[in-house]
Amino acid sequence: MSVLVYTESENGKFKKNAHEVASYAYEVAKQLGTTATAIAINASKAEELGDFGISKVLNVSNDQLKTFNAKAFAQVIGQAAEKETAKVIILSSSADTKFLAPILTAQLKAGYVPNVVSAPESTSPFKVKRTVFSNKGFAITEISSEIKIVGVSNNAFGSAENKTTAAVESYEPNLGDDSFTTKSIEIDKVVGKATIADADIVVSGGRGLKGPENWGMIEELAEVLGAATACSKPVSDLGWRPHGEHVGQTGKPVASNLYIAIGISGAIQHLAGVSSSKVKVVINTDPEAPFFKAADYGIVGDAFEVVPKLIEKLKEFKAQNA
Repeated sequence: MSVLVYTESENGKFKKNAHEVASYAYEVAKQLGTTATAIAINASKAEELGDFGISKVLNVSNDQLKTFNAKAFAQVIGQAAEKETAKVIILSSSADTKFLAPILTAQLKAGYVPNVVSAPESTSPFKVKRTVFSNKGFAITEISSEIKIVGVSNNAFGSAENKTTAAVESYEPNLGDDSFTTKSIEIDKVVGKATIADADIVVSGGRGLKGPENWGMIEELAEVLGAATACSKPVSDLGWRPHGEHVGQTGKPVASNLYIAIGISGAIQHLAGVSSSKVKVVINTDPEAPFFKAADYGIVGDAFEVVPKLIEKLKEFKAQNA
């Protein structure tokens, strides 16, 4: 009996969260006195998971699975769990895994706890620590079902090298036409830029920027930092930026190492969606803006003066340390 972890990939390359959940699975397996097995779909370098403590990789090569399909992917993971007699399954907290997790839970008659931030508090009984109330608190939750599914919060546990040799095994799940009753017709993705889900740094702008014509400095700052760009809900509602950049409780959640909010007052829904970021920097002209209460660092000033100076200093720093 091993711990099974689903490691996401895109275009053959593992996503950043794959290393994090692999590290988490290794830690759980160590507590249970067993090994960690990964299920990978269309990954080209499956053996690299051995760097994060994975002893075996079940690698699925299937053209039908090149596009994400929640039902089919859940069936693949479920069948792999049965093959390995895995009683603990580890998932990430990406949009895709949050979609498939309830399907997998029902399929395996398992117990599922999302938003887990640390290794299990205990394994008998099996208790995990997770965020609650829009990340404003923590709860210790017991999973009493025979099969347990743990959803690890993004950028919470972190990646840790635990080098071992991963045995890569080709795996062919049993998928029929009923596995693909729902099909993706088109997927619109930003190419060539850091994505909000994977970025270590996110630069976000709000209505304080006064219009879409002023977004050049946001994009320039993001380029200097190698960051993703984001925006508040009012900005996307006004059509200044695409809805795909809307972050917050009603948009995309952010769990970056650094979140820079420029011209965003800090509505409670926005704060709830970005509270998992490790360091938050706020730039705003209003010293009473709610965001300052949640910020690690705050600059009271005009973004049109502060941001260009910040870009200039960052460019100087990068040039000196090239």
